[in-house]
Amino acid sequence: MSIVEMIDTYWLYVLVGQYPNGPLGGLALTVVLAALGLLLALPLGVLLGVARVSRRAWLRWPVTALVYVVRGTPLLMVVFWAYFFLPAVTGHKTDQFNTMLAALVIFDAAYLAEIVRAGLQSLPSGQRLAAEALGMSRGQSLRLVLLPQALRHMLPSLVNQFASTIKETSLGTIIGLSELSFIAGQVNAQVLVQPVAVYGMLAGCYFVMCFGLSRLAHAVERRSSRQRATPVTAPSALNRFYAFMRRGLRNPVSALARNTRTSQ
Repeated sequence: MSIVEMIDTYWLYVLVGQYPNGPLGGLALTVVLAALGLLLALPLGVLLGVARVSRRAWLRWPVTALVYVVRGTPLLMVVFWAYFFLPAVTGHKTDQFNTMLAALVIFDAAYLAEIVRAGLQSLPSGQRLAAEALGMSRGQSLRLVLLPQALRHMLPSLVNQFASTIKETSLGTIIGLSELSFIAGQVNAQVLVQPVAVYGMLAGCYFVMCFGLSRLAHAVERRSSRQRATPVTAPSALNRFYAFMRRGLRNPVSALARNTRTSQ
């Protein structure tokens, strides 16, 4: 069988698996799994990232340790843990899709937490001071001022993380999930004499998706750089005065000392 005949015979199987006569698979399942994994991991990653920059040590240190442990663990081990641990917790056998989805959510949340932490720490300190000058609490300043700006700065990193998640879905083949790599193995088992062509096309599929996403991330980064507002300077004297008065009503001595250090 020539390469052209192989593509003509198996292209639909590679694209959607056995769908609509069976479960969705192939390239479509890979994209759906990666998108769902990143989408579900994002809220958890935001919470972990905010906890990473928290002023409360009892919250910051355990979350930091958790993030480092997950980031230092191979995804393959996380997949195995999810495969054997979820049935023990739920009491029911978990299918391959939900097992891989749970592993991706846990793994990607740790990486997204670092992206969120870096995004928050990249903002000028004047943003937080201005929010305090307006009388906002720590939670309000995070929700209304800091996180919206940090998320805009993080868009290129999020797109790159989506590309990484697409590649990570290939580990689903070890638990029998019919994603793109598993389907390629099935095609290779039927063709037998064209392994280089089969896996070359598999590599080409991953390359096209990931290269396209990397170019998209680059375009988003350039657009964000052009539209970014002028960097915020230090708060004005009036804003510092408002912040000083608000702190002074609670603790005049510490507010005076803090204001003296700021002036110096």
